Amino acid sequence: PLLARPQRDFRGWLWQGNRCADVAGKSAVDADLATCPRRAFFSIRLPVEAYREALFGNARAVWPPADLDQTLVHLQMFGPANEQPLFDSNAPGATLPQALTEITQTLQPGETLRVRKLSASAAVLATPTAANEVALLRGASEGAERSAPWLTRLIAYLPVDAVATPAPAPALVGREVIATPAGSYELSFSGSARGIDQTLSAVATRMSWYVAAMLGAIALAWLVIELGLLRQVKVLTRRAAAVSYNVNAAQVDQRVGQLDVSDLRGKDELGILAGALADLLQRVKDDVKREHIRAEQERDMWHAVGHEIMSPLQSLMVLHPGAQDASHRYVQRMQQAVKVLYGQASPSEALQAATLQVGTLDLDAFLRNVAGNAHFAGVLDVRYENASAPVHVRADEFSLEDVVTHILRNADRHRTPGTPITLALQVHADTATVSLHNQGPQIEAAMLERIFEYGVSGADSASEKSAEPSPGQRGQGLFVAKTYMAKMGGTIEARNAVDGVSFLLVLQKT
Repeated sequence: PLLARPQRDFRGWLWQGNRCADVAGKSAVDADLATCPRRAFFSIRLPVEAYREALFGNARAVWPPADLDQTLVHLQMFGPANEQPLFDSNAPGATLPQALTEITQTLQPGETLRVRKLSASAAVLATPTAANEVALLRGASEGAERSAPWLTRLIAYLPVDAVATPAPAPALVGREVIATPAGSYELSFSGSARGIDQTLSAVATRMSWYVAAMLGAIALAWLVIELGLLRQVKVLTRRAAAVSYNVNAAQVDQRVGQLDVSDLRGKDELGILAGALADLLQRVKDDVKREHIRAEQERDMWHAVGHEIMSPLQSLMVLHPGAQDASHRYVQRMQQAVKVLYGQASPSEALQAATLQVGTLDLDAFLRNVAGNAHFAGVLDVRYENASAPVHVRADEFSLEDVVTHILRNADRHRTPGTPITLALQVHADTATVSLHNQGPQIEAAMLERIFEYGVSGADSASEKSAEPSPGQRGQGLFVAKTYMAKMGGTIEARNAVDGVSFLLVLQKT
């Protein structure tokens, strides 16, 4: 209140212990009184006149006064020669004294604080009776809150100072004597280093229910996900893997028909995915059936074509019986080609299943004969320089002639008009290499390997990027050449040269 006056009329008492606080068992008489720190406490009696007037001044006594909480106390202590206070209750760090109820809350289970009044002589304790025992403070009861035994044993293994095992911890004992004008009082404390274990056990037991509930909820959620979702995912994954395996396996038309995922359809994301996979699988089955029917029709077509061609070829053999007749050789090649394709499922399968009669062949004489007869196949200006000696390799004569003829026709389509096609033979230690070179546009690097695949034909010009067969071309000639070379134990490759393209045929020498 603004009109309130400070009241300085009060009484105070100061007590100081007779022992040094920093040296155990050393009295103030034995130490330097000027430098020895000792325990001190004080007590003040506030003026009660104002309260007495407020209590008895009115007709109706009221206690405590209504404005008791508005009483402000400010305490300062000065030394004999100190201008600054040694203690100021308004300074930072000054704390109010603790009440007994607050001290009780700080005690752990099993800890006890006993306050007893001593006799006139501080060295002699009074008889411990209810009269001289001022207060007995105990920590929370060990049985106040239930705790799980297994948690108590588990917490007992937690290390504490000076206790590394769950063995009984040493007892903690403390004693202090305080002298006051009303007499001397003894404060004795007893407890254990593991007094907090019971509290931890009780709290852990209380929290264990929440943890158990959370773990139960997690387990229930896992079961729902596992049984309701992951199980279907596993089934769908296994069936999808079976689809991938069976599509690439033999007899695909039989094995794909055994797969079905329509039972996994549903309204959720997994069901929609299963439905999409079922529809895709049905389309695959339909495509397999159509491919099977197409293969059967193609097999029947080749069977009919082979049957119709064999009769005219037999007549041509009669018209050209002489081995020296150039037509006789081409008729024989036509008969061999028809025998290879006759009754097979498709040209690619027929060529891969064909059996060649591999023997010893004079490669030099063979190339000289092919170059001389190339004009009969419609390829003009084919040049070959004879080797100095015969070169014997492992090959089938008719099949190797088909290989060279296919390459010559391919080179004739792409060479620069008016330029020749050159054949060259190089002999090595174990192999012989035939080079067929034409001048003209180069082949794209990405197409050097693909041109040997079935159904892929070279572009008609250097600027064309498509890999589709040119008009009138089936993309079969270079596939036949690569297949026959592999069956004869040789290799074939295409390389770009400075002025054109070269095909290299490598055969094993005998």
